[in-house]
Amino acid sequence: MKKLIVIPTYNEKKNISILLNQLIKRFNSSFKVLVIDDNSPDGTANEVLKYTKKYKFITLKVRKEKLGIGSAHKFGIRYAIKNKFKILITMDSDGTHNPKYIKVFLKKIDKYDLITTSRFKNKKSLKAWPLFRIVLTNIRHFIIRFFLDLTIDASGAFRCYNIENFKSKDLLDAKDNGYSFFWESIFILYKRKYLIGEIPISLPYRSIGSSKMKIKDIIFALIYIFRVFINKSKY
Repeated sequence: MKKLIVIPTYNEKKNISILLNQLIKRFNSSFKVLVIDDNSPDGTANEVLKYTKKYKFITLKVRKEKLGIGSAHKFGIRYAIKNKFKILITMDSDGTHNPKYIKVFLKKIDKYDLITTSRFKNKKSLKAWPLFRIVLTNIRHFIIRFFLDLTIDASGAFRCYNIENFKSKDLLDAKDNGYSFFWESIFILYKRKYLIGEIPISLPYRSIGSSKMKIKDIIFALIYIFRVFINKSKY
């Protein structure tokens, strides 16, 4: 079974080497790994190139500029479809997504079209996070649940897709190319009757580097939720 792990990066030079080493140790070549870098000024791509020269199952795609995290995930999905992968795992490169959960995905994915990770099934999931981020995460979850009737933790990037079960259009129909891609794509798949499962996850707070999410991203996301709510019958 062809399996692919997609990892978007932007200024994650130190973190990406840690993650790649973990994946190599746990899975060796049983997965293909695609790193999508948006021309990071810190040299992330050069760090990944060292691995591509040594490990043939690791591939690097460098895009010309920062095009958005959602855009990177769409790129990874298209790549998986084009190259006929059966299973697609998407994950962050910032050290918060532990590869140990990949085995949990694989044990359960036959029963679902998509499995995502939930920060709300484990009460201690965010215990290491700053209070502001905990509050923000909970507020966002509440708003999405209230307006879009989604009880799923829809805004996480650590996911496992049973690619063969999907129509390509449904996977790529989310309009946003930023952080709102995550909950928008879940909303679309939920509305179109795909079977979505969740596994509880414990998320450490990143210890290297800083979050790419800005205040403007948060404000845009709130406005965008209302826009989708108003037009949700069209989905």
